[in-house]
Order: sequence, then C-alpha cells, then structure tokens
Amino acid sequence: MTKRPFRVTLSAWLVLFLTAWNAVRLWTVVTWWDELVDSSVTPPPIITATSGAFWFIIGLSLFWGILMGRAWAGKMLVLSAAGYSGWYWFERLAWQEPRPNWPFAIMLNLIVLVLFFFTAKSWRSAATT
Repeated sequence: MTKRPFRVTLSAWLVLFLTAWNAVRLWTVVTWWDELVDSSVTPPPIITATSGAFWFIIGLSLFWGILMGRAWAGKMLVLSAAGYSGWYWFERLAWQEPRPNWPFAIMLNLIVLVLFFFTAKSWRSAATT
C-alpha cells in the first residue's frame, strides 16, 4: 500500500467533513420539515433538502474515489469544489442576512480552492488506477 501525499489526505478529510455537513443539513430538514414549512424560512426547505442530498451524494462518491486513488477523482475534486463554492456564495448572497465575516469567508474559500487545485494537479502521482 502506497502512502498518499499529505495534501491528498487533507483533501479527503475536507471532502468527508463537507459530506457529513450536508448529510446533517438533509437530515435536519427532513426531521423538521413541518416546522420549516410553517415558519416560511428562506431558502425553502425543498431547496435545502435537495442541495443537501445532492452534495451528500457527490461527496460520498468523491471521497470513495479519493480513497481508492481513482484517476477521475482529481478532476471531480476541482469541479465539485468550484461548484460547491459557487453554491455556497449564491446561497449566502441570495438568502442569508449580511454578515461582517465576509473577508474571512473569502480567504478561507480561496485557500481551500487552491489546496484542491494543487491536489488535483499532482493527482497523477497519487492515483493508483
């Protein structure tokens, strides 16, 4: 068994964390569906449930691909990171109240995107297909 580079391991942990986060989002919306519908929250519960389920499924398949060292996981890592980042900012700007921590959110988002980009760029050396 070959040892993976640290950034591949770190990327796998970040993917697992975001996958768990979206599983909790989905579970919470399903559990509290009636209360959320009655309170007219934004975004509507159906959007939160759909996005939670979508990113949960993407995250599981990506995490499995990273663990198995599949060659497609590098490309999927970059595409899903860009998509998740876009969705996060759309949701933040469209439905959330303005928060003063936007510089921190931008910096953290860029750091994670750069990490995923460089992990995917060196994926050929880490892939064991």
